[in-house]
Amino acid sequence: MLPLSTEYHPYYGNYIQLSEDAPVLQLLEHGMKVFQDVVADIPESQMGFSYEPGKWTIAELLLHLLDAERVFQHRAFRFARNDKTALPGFEQDDYVLESRAGERSKEDIIQEYLAIRNSSIQLFGSFDEDVMQRVGTASGSPMSVRALGHVIVGHQVHHLNILHERYLVEK
Repeated sequence: MLPLSTEYHPYYGNYIQLSEDAPVLQLLEHGMKVFQDVVADIPESQMGFSYEPGKWTIAELLLHLLDAERVFQHRAFRFARNDKTALPGFEQDDYVLESRAGERSKEDIIQEYLAIRNSSIQLFGSFDEDVMQRVGTASGSPMSVRALGHVIVGHQVHHLNILHERYLVEK
């Protein structure tokens, strides 16, 4: 079941809706295969491509996915352990600026993604239904562990859609 709207800030609603009404583990595993297939088809020479000035390159977009999954995973871990500390937001553009995306190979990005996604799969696989319902505070709003799993999934779908629509189009 998809998270209820009371389990997350409305900002994350789009990501939740891009997820599917299926078990988070199944969605994470499927997303791992999708990511690998999509990125494998991108020529290494295109990793520095941006569809317009001031927009992220393909490598930056992919590294943003990795950064965000780490942040969402960390939040899920803390909330699952009943940590009641309110967690701050993160500035994605600042993270991208510090990612050194232009120095990374496609294979290196894929390998790092696999490590992070496998970690997410292990983490969410350790949660029972009671833990998935736990709620903490992130960026000033309530967020359930379950919602964070769906946000990870939907966030990837969102950015891979952008990759297909704006970066990997024939000109």
